[in-house]
Amino acid sequence: MFAVLLVCAAPIIASYITYFFIKPEGRTNYGDLLDPRMHPIPAMASTTVDGKPQTLADFKGKWLMVKVGGSACDQKCQDMLFMMRQLRTMQGKEADRIERVWLITDQEPLETFMLRVNDGTRFLRAPADVVGKWLPLEQGGKVEEHIYLIDPMGHLMMRFPKDADPAKVKKDLGKVLKASAIG
Repeated sequence: MFAVLLVCAAPIIASYITYFFIKPEGRTNYGDLLDPRMHPIPAMASTTVDGKPQTLADFKGKWLMVKVGGSACDQKCQDMLFMMRQLRTMQGKEADRIERVWLITDQEPLETFMLRVNDGTRFLRAPADVVGKWLPLEQGGKVEEHIYLIDPMGHLMMRFPKDADPAKVKKDLGKVLKASAIG
């Protein structure tokens, strides 16, 4: 009778031991998950390139891939903008759920070439100090080195690493789009 009791209780005991003492090491996401409570989107006086007021809240209901930087866009910056465009395109029929946003942190004029090449990207001028305080960084990193993901409810939820691997970012985007019924 003791053996029958032990066989019945073994799965329950094993589940408690696994839950409380064995912590999983692996993770399935490539980007760093962020706690949206720690990084709420601040109220900032952002405008379009033509000077019309527009904020990130105007894009609620869409997933936002956000890149930050000055208007002087070097090759690395252009590569990130190109990668964002390609990542959106790779989502296929889900691509309409994603918006690309470039938060420009200075008041310098943008080259016409940049506007044409990045057609479909939303250009917003935002105060550099507010954006710098809002977006979390890796140790010793710069805000310009990352792509951030904001969910359709307006919560900052993910930061992709510096020099991100597009295939792994695509996989993360596919997962969040599949898991999300909104946006």
